[in-house]
Amino acid sequence: MGSGLEELHLATLLLVLVAGFAAGWVDAVVGGGGLLQLPVLLLVPGITPVQALATNKLGSIFGPTTSAATFYRRTRPDLRTALPMAGIALAGSFGGAVLAASLPSSVFKPVIVVALVAVALFTALKPSVGTLTQLRHRGARHYGTAATIGLVIGFYDGLIGPGTGSVLLIAMVTLLGYALLAASAKAKIVNVATNVGALMFFLPSGSALWGLGLLLGVANMAGGYTGSRMAISAGSRVIRIVFLVVVGALVLRLGYDVWGENLRPLLSRS
Repeated sequence: MGSGLEELHLATLLLVLVAGFAAGWVDAVVGGGGLLQLPVLLLVPGITPVQALATNKLGSIFGPTTSAATFYRRTRPDLRTALPMAGIALAGSFGGAVLAASLPSSVFKPVIVVALVAVALFTALKPSVGTLTQLRHRGARHYGTAATIGLVIGFYDGLIGPGTGSVLLIAMVTLLGYALLAASAKAKIVNVATNVGALMFFLPSGSALWGLGLLLGVANMAGGYTGSRMAISAGSRVIRIVFLVVVGALVLRLGYDVWGENLRPLLSRS
């Protein structure tokens, strides 16, 4: 495949492609597809963690791009908020990727786990959240809040990554006041930018495996197209349910990353 890997067995390749499709679908609906895609890439024989991260970003850019185009054609989101937010998110993502090379992401993960638990509880206990667009701010304050969200989420995506779309979606609902469907449409545009920002750091280093990444991208694109059409037709209620499932999985995954190392010795003794 021209990837620099050892022999890639058909079963492993099929597993990667299925994960890519599923990740594209999840990303299109609520974000968080990296929870599926990145762990499977790490199972590829001979791949290094940096190659997995770079290849994941290369494959991941196709799904959100397809979803963003589908959402735009069908819902016509307000680009006056989405495009400036995306530009700032791109810069934040590049900065996060640069910092990731020297600062362990474990420093930030405990804070993210606590924040996600709070977000999940808030969403579960407030069924009306995200059903209608009721903007919290107007004018400069609205755009300033959107820019801050873009910078912070972009930085998070470059530094850590998993669950970026989910965190972005709920930030746009709770802090800006968008309905879930409207927030999803704008989030896809911003998510494309965060992937581009990280790739601007990873690609020049030669870490991405192009053959595997492009195949992954095709699967991701198919999942993104399927998921975005379903999200548009199903509406905010289904998006909310899928969001809670994905956030729950993200909490478990990051929680294991944070506390799993400490629990393993205790479990082995018992």
